[in-house]
Amino acid sequence: MVQRVSTGSPFEATFGYSRAVRHEDTVYVSGTTGYDYATMTMPESVGEQARNALNTIDKALREAGSSIADTVRVVYYVGDRSYVDEVVAAVGPVFKDIRPAASMLIVSMIEAGMKIEIEVTARIGAATS
Repeated sequence: MVQRVSTGSPFEATFGYSRAVRHEDTVYVSGTTGYDYATMTMPESVGEQARNALNTIDKALREAGSSIADTVRVVYYVGDRSYVDEVVAAVGPVFKDIRPAASMLIVSMIEAGMKIEIEVTARIGAATS
């Protein structure tokens, strides 16, 4: 079984990808930026962008039958080293008890206002195993 989840981001249609893809008990979530879909804006703060990205990720995971608690791998793409402390302050409370495998890379983002992109892999039921 393959299930595709879309958030309606214009990038999904332009680039040709799904926000998340579920294959059997694994959900792969594409790199997700901090865009706020409620206000249709990109916040200035990297911490707020990280929180927005995690909210979007959790929503996609839930639509695929999972949740952020089932995360087994997370990759952070951060636009500048100076953002790291603020990113850790935003994501640490979410993942401190989940403790997925993680990587953080300093990269050049595709748009100037983007400061972070987060991708995760989740296994349905991982939170209860």
